[in-house]
Amino acid sequence: MMGIFLGEDPLVLIVLTGIFGGGAAWMSGRGVAETWRPLHFAVLAGFGLALMTRFLTYGLFDGALLSLTGYLRDGILLAGIAAVAWRMRLAAKMVAQYPWLYRSAGPFSWTTRD
Repeated sequence: MMGIFLGEDPLVLIVLTGIFGGGAAWMSGRGVAETWRPLHFAVLAGFGLALMTRFLTYGLFDGALLSLTGYLRDGILLAGIAAVAWRMRLAAKMVAQYPWLYRSAGPFSWTTRD
């Protein structure tokens, strides 16, 4: 069980990375989709936010600052959240902006109108 937490307090991972970092990643993913930028910008934003969560873990909770495994864990989690938010916003934006061409096919996709 401690393998995923890597010696850190699980509460720090859940609250700092999951809630605060995840909220920032969600807003970043939506912002990237809102400006019609591709997915890799949202993924890069997630890994950029992972630097922030690593620094806050170090500064506030005396965690390891230069932990590659901790950074990758945070980065993958935050990039995934940003990617989900990007896709959901892009699907909603396509349906809203082009209602004569597309209709919703769920929260993540759209389909052409017949």
